[in-house]
Amino acid sequence: MIVLTGGAGFIGSGFLSKLNQKGITDVLVVDHLGQSQKWKNLVGKDYSYFVNKNTFSLNLSAGVYNPKDIDCIIHMGACTLTTEVDADYVMDNNLNYSMEIAQFAYLNKIRFIYASSAATYGNGENGYSDDVYDDLKPLNIYGYSKHQFDKWVLANKYDNYFTGLKFFNVFGPNEYHKSDMASMVYKSYHQIKETGMVRLFKSNHTDYKDGEQMRDFIYVKDVVDVIWKIFEDKDISGIFNLGTGLARTWNDLALSVFMALDKKPNIEYIEMPENLKKQYQNFTQADMNKLLDVVNIDFSSLEDSISDYVINYLENDWQYL
Repeated sequence: MIVLTGGAGFIGSGFLSKLNQKGITDVLVVDHLGQSQKWKNLVGKDYSYFVNKNTFSLNLSAGVYNPKDIDCIIHMGACTLTTEVDADYVMDNNLNYSMEIAQFAYLNKIRFIYASSAATYGNGENGYSDDVYDDLKPLNIYGYSKHQFDKWVLANKYDNYFTGLKFFNVFGPNEYHKSDMASMVYKSYHQIKETGMVRLFKSNHTDYKDGEQMRDFIYVKDVVDVIWKIFEDKDISGIFNLGTGLARTWNDLALSVFMALDKKPNIEYIEMPENLKKQYQNFTQADMNKLLDVVNIDFSSLEDSISDYVINYLENDWQYL
């Protein structure tokens, strides 16, 4: 059996689809559905059981699960709201809960693959190398919680057994429930449909013109393919960046959405909210050398990825992976 936390979420449900494509259905899906539309990510997918994350935690403590029945734990579950202000909640969910699952995996010699984040790098003053940890200064509690878990893994030398993935800016199908945390591709699509224009933040830094701030955008299909290749190769361990290694501008992103919809570009630049100015990453770009040494993948271009997402999913009644 495979345990997939966050299995109804954006990336988790995409990987569940990949497992099904490969004929794997003995999966324990762990998640918190609440009142969101996240449950729709599970429609049409095959899995053995679903359990709420709180129940799963209690079951782990109570010894409900026989470790011999679990082949791998893929831990995608986390609070991903970068503007969350309840630090206790984020630390408990992203650090303590992750430590609990990881210790269960380590003590029982169960493979453990988990989601980290590029938010650990802060504003990037120390670069984006996945070999640097001591000098990183995350800009929000989400990034801090992920960084603390990475450091805990390293301090215990669990990176010799576990595989962590620092996701950069992921976009694509199955993110429909994410509301404010949905990608700018998704938001741009809806802005164009509703108003005929895309609104981007004005620059808050003299080094960048409006809309020229840069991020490493990566398509969720590429992310899922990488996770699958790591899942297949039991010899891969360590903490790796997962982006494309090529930063692109917000203008590039918006123009690609207009192009996919065959619409004339119309971009308006608006003031950045005050609460974001001090925690805004103007540039991210994954150093991909470490991962590409162990995984072979050709990443889709931003234009091709957005075209596929818009035409085959957003324009097609919000199709799911």
